[in-house]
Amino acid sequence: MDFVVKEITYKKAVPWIKNKHYAQRIPSISYAYGLFDNEKMIGVCTVGKPASPSLCKGICGEEFKSKVYELNRLVLEEGLPKNSASFFIGYILRNLKEEDLILVSYADEGMHHFGYVYQATNWFYTGKTKSRTDKYMPGNKHSRHYTDEYKHLRKVRSSKHRYVYFTGKSKKLYLNNLNYEIQEYPKGDPGHYDLGTRKKTKIIDTKNNEIFYE
Repeated sequence: MDFVVKEITYKKAVPWIKNKHYAQRIPSISYAYGLFDNEKMIGVCTVGKPASPSLCKGICGEEFKSKVYELNRLVLEEGLPKNSASFFIGYILRNLKEEDLILVSYADEGMHHFGYVYQATNWFYTGKTKSRTDKYMPGNKHSRHYTDEYKHLRKVRSSKHRYVYFTGKSKKLYLNNLNYEIQEYPKGDPGHYDLGTRKKTKIIDTKNNEIFYE
């Protein structure tokens, strides 16, 4: 496999994420990488600050919250060799070793993902998040745009498998402060989605006692 990984700009990463990833929403991006076959970009991966301050504090505590970043998007062209994703992620982890970070990433159970790429690249598995509901805004907009007009609508967030990885010289220190129990890797038949197809979101209408999907 003659693929090459390069750092790319925010501007170059955004169209890939928006048009190909099932979330079709742009996360925080601090680091962006492209996977290339010659000059053709065949994959994108981004790392950024999590939106939730409680998540940053929850992994290794208040002292290390500033070190927490999320590997928040990974999307590859279809039909690539089996180990392409682990090659891509492995390169990024080595590239970030000087940054001394606490990385977290999630595999969406609602998409039948188990996080096999994180297992192949030696992340710690720390269990599943709970399924919950969240503020809803139509059109897949972020909850920061929320208004009371939609307070009777709640979107369902599926449970996610949570993985943690430590880069740099402070690995042992971070591991000693990890607030989650390290568990055995989950297994199952992985799901598949067509590139460019957005995941449908389950919406609960509490006023009319209805459920619909957007």
